[in-house]
Amino acid sequence: MSFSILFFLLLITMATADPLRPRYYSETCPEAESIVGDVIMKAMIREPRSGASVMRFQFHDCFVNGCDASMLLDDTPTMLGEKLSLSNINSLRSYEVIDEVKEALEKACPGTVSCADIIIMASRDAVALSGGPSWEVKLGRKDSLTASQKDADDIMPSPRANASFLVDLFAKFDLSIKDLVALSGSHSIGQGRCFSIMFRLYNQSGSGKPDPAIEPKFREKLNRLCPIGGDENVTVDLDATPQAFDNQYFKDLVAGRGFLNSDETLYTYPWTRPYVKLYGKDQDKFFKAFVEGMIKLGDLQSGKPGEIRTNCRVVNSRAVDVLLES
Repeated sequence: MSFSILFFLLLITMATADPLRPRYYSETCPEAESIVGDVIMKAMIREPRSGASVMRFQFHDCFVNGCDASMLLDDTPTMLGEKLSLSNINSLRSYEVIDEVKEALEKACPGTVSCADIIIMASRDAVALSGGPSWEVKLGRKDSLTASQKDADDIMPSPRANASFLVDLFAKFDLSIKDLVALSGSHSIGQGRCFSIMFRLYNQSGSGKPDPAIEPKFREKLNRLCPIGGDENVTVDLDATPQAFDNQYFKDLVAGRGFLNSDETLYTYPWTRPYVKLYGKDQDKFFKAFVEGMIKLGDLQSGKPGEIRTNCRVVNSRAVDVLLES
C-alpha cells in the first residue's frame, strides 16, 4: 500500500465535513427511517440472505474513502467503480434492495435522502431485524461524485488476512482492537464462498496441509462442502446460526469452527482472543460493543464535495443521461 493511500486513510476521520446528527431528516423527510425499515423487512422476508448482504454494505462503503455510497456507483467509460474490486466481486449482493429503498424515498421526499445515509440506516435495520441490537444513527452524509476500484483493492482486507494485519488496518481508522473483534461479529449472519477458504483446507502456508486451527469434525464438513476441484462459489454458513444475529459466531471461534481465516485468527491471536472469549460468554457486551463500533465506522468521512443522488448507481449528471437514453 502506497504512502499516499496510508496518509489519506489517516486523514479520513480528521477531514472537515458537515456534522452528522440523529433525526437529520425529521423535518425534510420525517418518514425516512420507517420507509427504509419497511423496505428492508420486505426484502428479508423475500430473501433472508439479503439482511447480511445489506449490513455488509456499511463496512465496504465506509472503509473506502469514507461513508459516501461510492461502492454503489456503476462503472462508466471513464471510471472503474468498486463493485468489481477484489473484495466486492462475487461477494457483495443485494444492490437492488438499496435501489428499492431509494425509489421509495424519492417518491416520498424527492432529492432529500442520500444513498450514503440509506446504507447506514439499512445496515442498522438488517441487524435489528435479524435479532440483533438497534441504535440511533447519525445522518446527514452526502454521496460521492466518484469511486475507485484501486482504492477498494488497496484498502479492503482479504479473507486470508490474519488478526495482526486487521489490528493494524483498523488502527489506521482510529478503530480499536475491541472495535475490530466486535465488528467482526457481523459474520454472525450470512454465508461465505468456498473460494475464500480453499487455502485453509488444502494448502495452509503452501505446506499442502490444512490449517491446524480448524476443529477436525468441522474440517470434515467443509471438505464435503468444498472439495478440491469443486464449485468454489458454493456458499457455507459463517456460523451455526446464520440467520440470527447473536454471539454464536464467537462461540464457534473458541471451538475452532471459524469459517474465514480472518475470523479464526481472532481467537488464535493473543491480543484479540480475550474479546472473543468475552463476547462468546456475554451477548449483551457484544451487542453494546458492536453498536459502538458501527457508530464509529459510520463517522468516517472523506470531507470531499458530494451530492444527493437521485439514482444510487450514477452521479446526477449521469442519471440525467440514463433517463434520456431510456
